[in-house]
Formats: sequence, C-alpha cells, structure tokens
Amino acid sequence: MLHKHLPKWIAATAAALAFSAVAPQAAAAYPDKPVRLIIPFAPGGSTDILGRLLAEALHPILGQPVIVENRPGAGGNIGGDFVARSAPDGYTLLLAAAGPTVINPSLYANMPFNPAKDLTAITCIEKEHNLMVVTKSLPATTLQEFLQYARANPGKLSFGSPGNGSPAQLAGELLKQKAGLQAEHVPYKGTGPAVTDLVAGHIDFMIDNMPALLPQVKAGTIRALAVPSDQRASAAPNIPTFEEAGQPGFVVMAWKGLMAPVGTPPAVVDRLHAAVVKALQDPQLRTRFQELGAEPLGSSPAEFAKQIADETVWWGKLVQSTGTKIQ
Repeated sequence: MLHKHLPKWIAATAAALAFSAVAPQAAAAYPDKPVRLIIPFAPGGSTDILGRLLAEALHPILGQPVIVENRPGAGGNIGGDFVARSAPDGYTLLLAAAGPTVINPSLYANMPFNPAKDLTAITCIEKEHNLMVVTKSLPATTLQEFLQYARANPGKLSFGSPGNGSPAQLAGELLKQKAGLQAEHVPYKGTGPAVTDLVAGHIDFMIDNMPALLPQVKAGTIRALAVPSDQRASAAPNIPTFEEAGQPGFVVMAWKGLMAPVGTPPAVVDRLHAAVVKALQDPQLRTRFQELGAEPLGSSPAEFAKQIADETVWWGKLVQSTGTKIQ
C-alpha cells in the first residue's frame, strides 16, 4: 500500500508502474481456464465442422480446453449477440461467418447487436469454396442441363438453405436473378437438416459451403454441378467453376473467422491470433481443412477488420438487389 503522506505525483507514478508490471503478467497468464468457442449455428454445418477442428488444435497451444458451444438461431444473431454481451476477457469467442457479421446488418430490421461496434476482429481463419449441388433424382448432370431443365419447368424447383437470409439463400436468389430462373426457397434450421432433405429428394438444389456438402458428394448421395469461385477448388478439382460451366459472373465465396467482445485487451487478441496462426501451420490440420474445401489463412486483426468492412458493403448491395428482408 502506498504511504498516505507521499506526494500525489509520486503515488500516481508508483501506481502506474505497479499496474504496468502486473498487466504483462496477466496477459502472459492468459488463458488460465477453459475458453468457450460459440458456434452461432446448429451442429453439422460448415461453421460447426471447422470450428470443432480448430478448437481441438488450439487446446495444446493455449494449454487450456477450447469448449465448443452451439447457440443457433436468427441467422447467427443469437450466438453473435451472446458473445457481444460477454465479458471482454478472451474467454468467450465467436466462430464468425458472413451471416451474423456482414450480411445480417442489412437484412434484419432490428439487430440485437452491432457487429462493427460490439465485436473485435482477431483473424480470418480460412476462406472456402461454396458448391452447387442437386438431388440425384434431378435429370441434370451439368450446370447447363440444370439451367435448361429449370427454365423448362418454371416454379417447380425448390432450393434449400440453413435459414432465411443466410448466405446460401442469397446465393440461390442471386443465381435466380442472373440466370433468369424461378425456384422456391425452403429455409431450414441449419445446413444439416437441409442436406438431409436434399439427399431424400424433398428439395432440388442448394448452394452452400463446401465443407458441409463435399462429403455427401463423395459418398454419392448428391450430385455436384459447379463451384461459384474464380478458380476450381483443390479439394474437388474435377468440379468446374460457374464460368467454365457457362454461367459467368457468379462468384460467392465463404469464410470463417475468430472474433471477441469489443474491449478485449490487445495482448489477448494478439495471443489468440498467434495461437490460430500456429494451429494453421500444422500440416495435419491444413490437410484436413483443404480436404473439406477450406483454404487456411490466419490474417491479421487489421486485415480481418478491413475484410469485414468491405464485405458488409458488398453483401448489403446483394441484399438490396434481391429484395431480401427479415423483420
């Protein structure tokens, strides 16, 4: 305790020195208990699959368990809001995707949180290809055959997504817009249930993240037609891009990132960024990601923050052009 008779400036200086000595020790001690990784979607989708792989890889690096917790609902808003309202101490993190961070602000009339103001960017973990797939009973083995069939049967086809306003729905709406198609959107509570119905033939097609769809393609339960990317996916080199398949100008990529509540100490953000970068350098994890159609990144917090700002504008224009809205 500082002596009460010390001059105020000496006392203030001593207190500041004491704090500066403790702060690095506190940062160095992080984490000293398990970390929660919030997945804002239901189990079985791309975010869940990749999030669990990352959590497992981070455990030995951080020296603490990384516990995955699914909090789905409202297009990822429930999980995103939970993290935004959590203590900014690095122990509650968001496995972020485009939906709750860059799309929903334009989509929802009443957002429970502001991603740009309430969350701190740590790193973009990976970028991934999307994939267009169809049910096996559909008489189309190429994108052009699908487009011809869809135009010959206006309004008869349906496409699934993990929910209203999801990137998968917007990708489907964009395809309808660019290719002049009519098809009914069927929202599900997650990618997993949508894929189940696609396999069963209850819906006709989907455009969603490759990690959730490619295993079913490889198993032969659904058929892949094209990737909406500027180049083929290394995980599925035989599947053409949309441009190669005759539908140019259709590029919709996906990504996953790590975010924390705003106010999280910079030293903790740096620790988490370094941990993710180290995890992504592991050949086994990189191979697993790439097999699923995800390309490991590990961008800096500043780079990821700029990406979020840029994509908020891009997706906002797409939401407006398709007329998609959620009250």
